[in-house]
Amino acid sequence: MDKPTNKNFITNIIDNDNNTNKFSGRVHTRFPPEPNGYLHIGHAKSICLNFEIANLYNGVCNLRFDDTNPEKENIEYIEAIKKDIEWLGYKWNSMHYSSDYFEKIYKYALTLIENNFAYVDSSSPEVIKKERGTLTEPGTNSKDRDRTIEENIKLFNEMKEGNFSDGEYVLRLKINMLSPNINMRDPVIYRIKKFEHHRTGNDWCIYPMYDFTHCISDAIENITHSLCTLEFEDHRDLYDWIIEKINHENKPQQIEFSRLALEHNMMSKRKLSELVEKKYVSGWDDPRMPTISGMRRRGFTSSSIKDFCSRIGITKKNSSIEMGVLENTIREELNLSAKRVMGVLDPLKIIITNYPDNEKEEILAANNPNDKDSGQRNISISKNIYIDRDDFMEFPEKKYFRLSPGKEVRLRHAFNIVCDKVIKDNDGKIIELECSFDPVSRDMKKGNKVKGMIHWVDANNCTDAIINIYDRLFKEPNPSDLESFNEKSLVIKKDAKLEKNIAINNYSARYQFERVGYFIRDNKTSNETIIYNKIVSLKDSWKKINK
Repeated sequence: MDKPTNKNFITNIIDNDNNTNKFSGRVHTRFPPEPNGYLHIGHAKSICLNFEIANLYNGVCNLRFDDTNPEKENIEYIEAIKKDIEWLGYKWNSMHYSSDYFEKIYKYALTLIENNFAYVDSSSPEVIKKERGTLTEPGTNSKDRDRTIEENIKLFNEMKEGNFSDGEYVLRLKINMLSPNINMRDPVIYRIKKFEHHRTGNDWCIYPMYDFTHCISDAIENITHSLCTLEFEDHRDLYDWIIEKINHENKPQQIEFSRLALEHNMMSKRKLSELVEKKYVSGWDDPRMPTISGMRRRGFTSSSIKDFCSRIGITKKNSSIEMGVLENTIREELNLSAKRVMGVLDPLKIIITNYPDNEKEEILAANNPNDKDSGQRNISISKNIYIDRDDFMEFPEKKYFRLSPGKEVRLRHAFNIVCDKVIKDNDGKIIELECSFDPVSRDMKKGNKVKGMIHWVDANNCTDAIINIYDRLFKEPNPSDLESFNEKSLVIKKDAKLEKNIAINNYSARYQFERVGYFIRDNKTSNETIIYNKIVSLKDSWKKINK
């Protein structure tokens, strides 16, 4: 991500702040994920923005875990998040947890009660929601809104001591139930939740809500610019109100930007978690998932993801990005860097009848025609080879230029062959072809000129492999539920044949299977089981298919 923050409305705001010396020229950002799941591509946009903004202004960026909901959070997610950020190439200035500030946040809440800006409410969630009103109707005051300060302090301390059950009481801010901004209508800032916390254990049984925790944590950490997605725009009034009322010397500025929506995916951790729990996918790192770990396992590079985040830009308007935009970034990168090999995913055997028995020859081919320094490789060919079944048609359609009975095609890097005979089993399935080759055509300038060219592998010198072919996770561009799950999002080719030049023990090497796509060895398989994941096709065929 060379310059992801090329002048946009956020950098304009920061430039103005620096010109007016608003934060004494400081720029301090943070990335504050909740550790309740794995990060996805939408988080990658926020990560890149926060860290690159800090880099651009010689500032710093914190990592802070918003761990105020112990029922859904655990160490696994924390470690996964740290790994994803580091894999993207970023290093946080310091790492914090919202739970670091539980005592301070609690004292701020007490101060608000003492100043008559908060009260303890015994109303049920249903009643609170009803009394809150709607976007067009004002709210109504709670029956407990006029408790005395003394009574509120007593009840809040008893909440902290664990004297009440979950849901029996909450702490609410006392702002304005008539406010046109529904978020200002006495929001809940503390609830009782008797659940062991992954860091604080059972020290606390009351936990602050996100809106209350987030702004205070920003203030404590001396954050200058609190960058968040557009759904928090209506929360900015509350953010500023809390900062003002607690009278903290540091007053961060909240700035909202558009969140990332990627077509044929879901950007909700709750929905992604449901995919995992209901076993639609193999886990959070399933290569079909839009999670950073899933994309890493599929073969995306950190540079391609950062490049993608740069390309889509930073705006104030939500939009849905086509998968093709993301795929193009890795496709363009691998076209320049990936070594070439040949791979046959659905093999059909060919016997070259006029090729000498027990002989083979070596053919030189470029490792990458776009990289002169990548050198060449030797490809063996012998009497028996495999081609892809899709490259043969017994009864060809018009303008079919691949192999068919009596038709001549060129074997990539090798010579021309003609199909002389089709061999079938008792069920009528084609199991083998007998072909003959033209020795003169070893020289492309000689022999017959043919339109068709197909890839192949030497049947006597190849590697058996399983190939995972991935497609869109959901059939609909903007799915709302799992009903749109694409059952064909994973197709497994169990009998693939790969050119021997492939380095099967190199789990990070990305290859172009010529004429097919880009692939990488699956990093969750043993050396005994050779599985390759398809990263992306050679070109975007999805639009054509769906026109």
